[in-house]
Amino acid sequence: MRTRRKPDWLKMRPPSGRRFTDIKSTLRDRNLNTVCEEANCPNLGECWSGRDGPGTATFMLMGDRCSRGCNFCDVTTGGMEPLDPDEPANVAEAVTEIGLDYVVLTSVDRDDLPDQGAAHFAETIREIKRRDPEVLVEVLIPDFQGDPEHVRKIIDAGPDVIAHNIETVERLQWPIRDRRAGYEQSLSVLQQVTDESDIHTKTSVMLGLGEHAHEVYQTLSDLREADVDIVTFGQYLQPSRSHLDVFEYVHPDAFETWRRVAEDELGFLYCASGPMVRSSYKAGELFVDALLREGSSLEEARQAARAAAGQ
Repeated sequence: MRTRRKPDWLKMRPPSGRRFTDIKSTLRDRNLNTVCEEANCPNLGECWSGRDGPGTATFMLMGDRCSRGCNFCDVTTGGMEPLDPDEPANVAEAVTEIGLDYVVLTSVDRDDLPDQGAAHFAETIREIKRRDPEVLVEVLIPDFQGDPEHVRKIIDAGPDVIAHNIETVERLQWPIRDRRAGYEQSLSVLQQVTDESDIHTKTSVMLGLGEHAHEVYQTLSDLREADVDIVTFGQYLQPSRSHLDVFEYVHPDAFETWRRVAEDELGFLYCASGPMVRSSYKAGELFVDALLREGSSLEEARQAARAAAGQ
């Protein structure tokens, strides 16, 4: 397939600044991974360097190798190592050293482990909260093969936001996601969090993979049926030639339309939508921070998040 030229609206700011250097040094000193680096996130420079705030990073737990092989993802598949028992404490110490007041945790899939790493994930949440209960913790979790007991371990650890990405519309789940993932399985994880807690829920959808508008609308409707609070839309970008091709580069106006549909028509609390938006995008974090920590109204929180993201 002929390589598509990226449009002008897809621009990345290269990593720079003292803050970027400090965060990278802290992560390396403690042998920690971030999804920002492993997945080649296009926003790494902006998030790590910070714009007006302290900068942020998304910690990736349980190693840098995944048991699954999703065709959109740049994280290496296979060759997983045993869990590092010191990782939960090391992450919590890094959060303190960097000075974050909003932390995002995610992980590779670990289908090779008896509980797929749920207890390790939960312990990291608890270590952060032990050191500073005021730190807001957002977690982007695997599906844990849809096992309610494993998902419940995350709920019981008490994060402030639980995210799990449905990634794409139902028709395109395969070949975009690993065959062990699935549309209904992801919906069930999000539904369980809603049913068993008052924790905010969040998910992400990639555009530009060949989805149709009516399928995107159906996905949003299904997510609201599961009472998901926050949704993000971003442009799929091919990490390498061995990954799925980009079907189309979606215009920013279309992203704005989906934002309006999500918030104004379907009632999501917040939708971050734009070509460079990713699931762990700071606009979403700023919305939650304003809502939970500052006690802002829904509209005030939306406006604060959009202003910070330059929207």
